[in-house]
Amino acid sequence: MMRVRNLRVITAAALLLSLAACNGAETDNAAHDTADFNLTLDMVTFMNHALEPVADVLWRSAGWVDDEVEGYFELYPTDDEGWHEVEGMAGAIVELGNALMLPGRAYDDTTWATYSKAMSEVGLRAMIAAEEQNEEELFQAGAQLYSVCTACHQAYNPEIVTRFAPSSLSD
Repeated sequence: MMRVRNLRVITAAALLLSLAACNGAETDNAAHDTADFNLTLDMVTFMNHALEPVADVLWRSAGWVDDEVEGYFELYPTDDEGWHEVEGMAGAIVELGNALMLPGRAYDDTTWATYSKAMSEVGLRAMIAAEEQNEEELFQAGAQLYSVCTACHQAYNPEIVTRFAPSSLSD
Protein backbone atom coordinates (compact mmCIF):
# COMPACT_ATOMS: atom_id res chain seq x y z
CA MET A 1 0.00 0.00 0.00
CA MET A 2 2.76 2.45 0.99
CA ARG A 3 4.78 1.55 -2.14
CA VAL A 4 1.73 2.23 -4.36
CA ARG A 5 1.15 5.57 -2.62
CA ASN A 6 4.82 6.48 -3.04
CA LEU A 7 4.62 5.55 -6.72
CA ARG A 8 1.60 7.83 -7.13
CA VAL A 9 3.38 10.66 -5.35
CA ILE A 10 6.48 10.15 -7.48
CA THR A 11 4.40 10.13 -10.65
CA ALA A 12 2.61 13.32 -9.62
CA ALA A 13 5.91 14.97 -8.70
CA ALA A 14 7.48 13.95 -12.01
CA LEU A 15 4.53 15.41 -13.90
CA LEU A 16 4.73 18.60 -11.88
CA LEU A 17 8.46 18.90 -12.52
CA SER A 18 8.00 18.17 -16.22
CA LEU A 19 5.42 20.91 -16.51
CA ALA A 20 7.69 23.29 -14.65
CA ALA A 21 10.54 22.47 -17.04
CA CYS A 22 8.34 23.47 -19.97
CA ASN A 23 8.04 26.96 -18.51
CA GLY A 24 11.42 28.32 -19.64
CA ALA A 25 13.08 31.37 -18.15
CA GLU A 26 12.46 33.31 -21.36
CA THR A 27 8.67 33.24 -20.93
CA ASP A 28 7.01 36.58 -21.55
CA ASN A 29 5.52 38.11 -18.38
CA ALA A 30 2.44 39.15 -20.35
CA ALA A 31 1.66 35.47 -20.89
CA HIS A 32 1.54 35.01 -17.11
CA ASP A 33 -0.90 37.89 -16.77
CA THR A 34 -3.34 36.27 -19.17
CA ALA A 35 -2.64 32.62 -18.34
CA ASP A 36 -5.63 30.50 -17.48
CA PHE A 37 -4.35 28.66 -14.40
CA ASN A 38 -6.41 25.69 -13.28
CA LEU A 39 -7.12 26.49 -9.64
CA THR A 40 -9.89 23.94 -9.21
CA LEU A 41 -8.31 22.64 -6.00
CA ASP A 42 -9.22 24.73 -2.99
CA MET A 43 -6.44 25.26 -0.45
CA VAL A 44 -7.47 22.36 1.81
CA THR A 45 -7.54 19.95 -1.13
CA PHE A 46 -4.24 21.31 -2.45
CA MET A 47 -2.61 20.81 0.94
CA ASN A 48 -4.10 17.35 1.56
CA HIS A 49 -3.52 15.88 -1.91
CA ALA A 50 -0.50 17.72 -3.31
CA LEU A 51 1.69 19.26 -0.64
CA GLU A 52 1.25 17.05 2.43
CA PRO A 53 2.00 13.69 0.75
CA VAL A 54 5.19 15.08 -0.78
CA ALA A 55 6.34 16.69 2.48
CA ASP A 56 5.56 13.44 4.33
CA VAL A 57 7.96 11.54 2.06
CA LEU A 58 10.72 13.98 3.05
CA TRP A 59 9.89 13.82 6.73
CA ARG A 60 9.78 10.02 6.70
CA SER A 61 13.19 9.91 5.00
CA ALA A 62 15.30 11.70 7.58
CA GLY A 63 16.09 11.10 11.21
CA TRP A 64 15.76 8.09 13.42
CA VAL A 65 13.26 6.31 15.63
CA ASP A 66 13.78 4.58 18.95
CA ASP A 67 10.64 2.82 20.12
CA GLU A 68 9.78 -0.04 22.41
CA VAL A 69 8.59 -2.33 19.61
CA GLU A 70 11.19 -2.02 16.86
CA GLY A 71 14.04 -0.45 18.80
CA TYR A 72 16.39 2.04 17.19
CA PHE A 73 16.43 2.51 13.42
CA GLU A 74 17.25 5.25 10.94
CA LEU A 75 14.82 6.63 8.39
CA TYR A 76 17.40 7.68 5.78
CA PRO A 77 17.35 6.05 2.35
CA THR A 78 19.59 3.01 2.14
CA ASP A 79 20.22 2.93 -1.62
CA ASP A 80 20.54 5.21 -4.64
CA GLU A 81 16.92 4.60 -5.63
CA GLY A 82 15.69 5.81 -2.24
CA TRP A 83 17.87 8.91 -2.37
CA HIS A 84 16.63 9.63 -5.90
CA GLU A 85 13.02 9.39 -4.70
CA VAL A 86 13.74 11.91 -1.92
CA GLU A 87 15.48 14.20 -4.41
CA GLY A 88 12.37 14.10 -6.63
CA MET A 89 10.06 14.90 -3.73
CA ALA A 90 12.30 17.80 -2.74
CA GLY A 91 12.05 19.11 -6.31
CA ALA A 92 8.28 18.87 -6.04
CA ILE A 93 8.44 20.97 -2.84
CA VAL A 94 10.25 23.66 -4.85
CA GLU A 95 7.48 23.74 -7.43
CA LEU A 96 4.65 23.42 -4.92
CA GLY A 97 6.00 26.55 -3.23
CA ASN A 98 5.75 28.26 -6.60
CA ALA A 99 2.22 26.93 -7.12
CA LEU A 100 1.17 28.55 -3.86
CA MET A 101 2.04 31.93 -5.39
CA LEU A 102 -0.12 31.55 -8.50
CA PRO A 103 -2.51 34.44 -9.06
CA GLY A 104 -5.81 33.41 -7.53
CA ARG A 105 -4.20 31.08 -5.02
CA ALA A 106 -2.03 33.47 -3.01
CA TYR A 107 -3.77 35.03 -0.03
CA ASP A 108 -1.78 38.25 -0.16
CA ASP A 109 1.30 39.64 -1.88
CA THR A 110 3.75 39.81 1.00
CA THR A 111 3.62 37.32 3.87
CA TRP A 112 2.16 34.49 1.80
CA ALA A 113 4.90 34.94 -0.79
CA THR A 114 7.55 34.94 1.95
CA TYR A 115 6.37 31.55 3.22
CA SER A 116 5.95 30.15 -0.30
CA LYS A 117 9.43 31.26 -1.37
CA ALA A 118 10.90 29.87 1.86
CA MET A 119 9.28 26.53 1.06
CA SER A 120 10.86 26.53 -2.39
CA GLU A 121 14.27 27.42 -0.93
CA VAL A 122 14.02 24.60 1.60
CA GLY A 123 13.05 22.25 -1.22
CA LEU A 124 16.24 23.22 -3.04
CA ARG A 125 18.27 22.60 0.11
CA ALA A 126 16.69 19.16 0.49
CA MET A 127 17.30 18.39 -3.20
CA ILE A 128 21.00 19.14 -2.85
CA ALA A 129 21.19 17.11 0.36
CA ALA A 130 19.52 14.13 -1.32
CA GLU A 131 21.73 14.41 -4.40
CA GLU A 132 24.80 14.41 -2.14
CA GLN A 133 23.23 11.74 0.13
CA ASN A 134 23.97 14.02 3.07
CA GLU A 135 21.89 12.75 5.99
CA GLU A 136 22.51 15.72 8.31
CA GLU A 137 21.62 18.29 5.65
CA LEU A 138 18.47 16.37 4.73
CA PHE A 139 17.47 16.25 8.39
CA GLN A 140 18.07 20.00 8.77
CA ALA A 141 16.10 20.74 5.58
CA GLY A 142 13.20 18.66 6.91
CA ALA A 143 13.28 20.58 10.17
CA GLN A 144 13.35 23.86 8.28
CA LEU A 145 10.41 22.76 6.11
CA TYR A 146 8.46 21.92 9.27
CA SER A 147 9.24 25.39 10.65
CA VAL A 148 8.08 27.11 7.46
CA CYS A 149 4.87 25.07 7.37
CA THR A 150 4.14 25.68 11.04
CA ALA A 151 4.73 29.43 10.77
CA CYS A 152 2.45 29.67 7.74
CA HIS A 153 -0.24 27.63 9.46
CA GLN A 154 -0.05 29.88 12.51
CA ALA A 155 -0.46 32.94 10.30
CA TYR A 156 -3.18 31.68 7.96
CA ASN A 157 -4.84 28.66 9.61
CA PRO A 158 -4.15 28.67 13.36
CA GLU A 159 -6.77 26.02 14.12
CA ILE A 160 -4.81 23.44 12.13
CA VAL A 161 -2.07 23.51 14.79
CA THR A 162 -4.46 21.99 17.33
CA ARG A 163 -5.37 19.24 14.84
CA PHE A 164 -1.93 17.72 15.38
CA ALA A 165 -1.59 18.44 19.08
CA PRO A 166 -2.02 15.61 21.58
CA SER A 167 -5.57 15.62 22.93
CA SER A 168 -4.31 16.64 26.36
CA LEU A 169 -3.03 19.89 24.86
CA SER A 170 -6.12 20.79 22.86
CA ASP A 171 -8.50 21.01 25.85
